[in-house]
Amino acid sequence: MRTAVTGGAGFIGSTLVDRLRKDGHQVLVIDDLSRGRVDNLDAALATADVDLEVLDIRDDKIGPLFETFAPEVVFHLAAQIDVRNSVADPINDADANILGTVKIGSAAIAAQARKIVFMSSGGSIYGSPEHLPVSEHAPVNPLSPYACSKISAENYLNCFRQLHGLDCSHIAPANVYGPRQDPHGEAGVVAIFAREMLSGGNTFLFGDGGNTRDYVFVEDVVTALIAASGTAGSGQRFNIGTGVETSDRELHALLAHATGVAAEPTWMPARLGDVRRSALDAALARTELGWTPLTSLSEGIARTVDFFRKLDTTSSDTAPSSDTAPSTLV
Repeated sequence: MRTAVTGGAGFIGSTLVDRLRKDGHQVLVIDDLSRGRVDNLDAALATADVDLEVLDIRDDKIGPLFETFAPEVVFHLAAQIDVRNSVADPINDADANILGTVKIGSAAIAAQARKIVFMSSGGSIYGSPEHLPVSEHAPVNPLSPYACSKISAENYLNCFRQLHGLDCSHIAPANVYGPRQDPHGEAGVVAIFAREMLSGGNTFLFGDGGNTRDYVFVEDVVTALIAASGTAGSGQRFNIGTGVETSDRELHALLAHATGVAAEPTWMPARLGDVRRSALDAALARTELGWTPLTSLSEGIARTVDFFRKLDTTSSDTAPSSDTAPSTLV
């Protein structure tokens, strides 16, 4: 199968590319490398089945590129992913996440692609729901421009499905973690904790450390993306998570154990706007896609720590910075 992966040099995208390649598919990676890294694709690009096009998804070259490559399935992961940046600059967020999706969808239609599998955001689009774990039946309640843009992108793709017959499914993961995760920014708390602990840096917890999140391993998310590329789930959103809440304190303790570092966090005041609890009900993915999370949090953390332990922690472009550490949790 001929596949295109936008954002394919990123943390989740490159893991997806590796799986697609191993499954025998041909892959076109599209990434502007603003956050993705070419070295995430070193093994994939060494084969004849994977090509990288360094390009912004909003570029006019996207249309001709898709027509030439003729993908059957497009995995659309490229996005502006920083919630705080979306609040500070909602126009740029909408430009990247909404207009960028329209551009990719239009190109896929012109190239007669069969389906788009879109990466939505189960951790943001429901806001602060009353009942956990939250299912797809819960009303969306976006509390940031980022969340608004993900819902808008879903709606555009669903519209294209009805107007033009371009099938789509939406994968809405909880907090994704694993090897290659960016230890900078606000979303990569597992990576941030791992890198700071391994390098002897500072870790931060906010409020009473009791905020909870649902952590799902990257390879399990990739399995869901691929499962959604078939004929099941037409026009549907699938929550992808474990349904298990892990508090910030518990996560910190798990990382300290995995790194072998008796690291005490620095306690910071609670942050305005932080969601208190979050977890996703993935029952629909189990019934429609046959998906279930296979990686326990302890196993996934061990594999993530092992990945970062092997990296050169003195590298200037990957070393953690205490300047960004207060953005540890979302």
